[in-house]
Formats: sequence, C-alpha cells, structure tokens
Amino acid sequence: MKYKYRRIRDLREDHDFKQEYVAHYLGIKQQQYQRYESGVIEIPLHIAIDLAILYDVSLDYLVGMDKNK
Repeated sequence: MKYKYRRIRDLREDHDFKQEYVAHYLGIKQQQYQRYESGVIEIPLHIAIDLAILYDVSLDYLVGMDKNK
C-alpha cells in the first residue's frame, strides 16, 4: 500500500529543510523519515503531531484534509 503524504515533502521544501534535519527533529533516522515522505509506510500519529508542530499547521492540513494551514 502506498500512502499519500505529499504535503510533508512540500512543507519541508518550503522551509528549506533537509530530510536529515527533520529526522533529527523527530528523533528518527533519515531513512525512516524518507519512507514516511515517500509514502512507503504510514506515519504514526505522534510523528504527525510533531510534524504539525514543526511546520505550525493543523493535522488536517498536514494530511491533505484541509486547504487552510
């Protein structure tokens, strides 16, 4: 199954962050973060919350359910 998390990549690029930086912020390895971003594996809720905090957006926006940040 391929998950669709396009916004986490877009947000990372908009903030000029590298995958390594975001992975370090989340306390995970870069390879693990890359799997989330590419949609290979599902993002756990606690990771999604941390990403929403990092980018100052709602969870709904993060997962594509809302167009408003």
